[in-house]
Amino acid sequence: MQTLTSQSVPAEQLDELESYAQNVSGPQLRDLLQTLVQSLRAGAEVVAYPPNATLTPNQAAKLLGMSRTHLYKLLDTHVVPSHRVGRDRRIYMADIAKFDEARQADRRELAERFAARDATRAGAIDELADLL
Repeated sequence: MQTLTSQSVPAEQLDELESYAQNVSGPQLRDLLQTLVQSLRAGAEVVAYPPNATLTPNQAAKLLGMSRTHLYKLLDTHVVPSHRVGRDRRIYMADIAKFDEARQADRRELAERFAARDATRAGAIDELADLL
């Protein structure tokens, strides 16, 4: 696990990274680098976990921004895979990342559906207004 803080990266290096990010052709890498720069400038810590790292349910819930109780429900229904170490549960970071990506994709899809519905409704209203 490696942690970056705003104090550990000089402002000049953040400026260089930001200008590099603007010239990157791939949108996913560009978004990642821009988010990294914005987070560090805002004073947030950026933590990189290896994919085989394991977290406790408490750590995972904190990382996902949800209650531990809700995460336990997801673990019990196998929405988020986990394994046992003795009597305790552990969750692989790769599984948390996979779940979070799916959750974000679902949110984007829902937002797009609402936007499309609103656009369709606005178009229908315009057509009705033209007919009147």
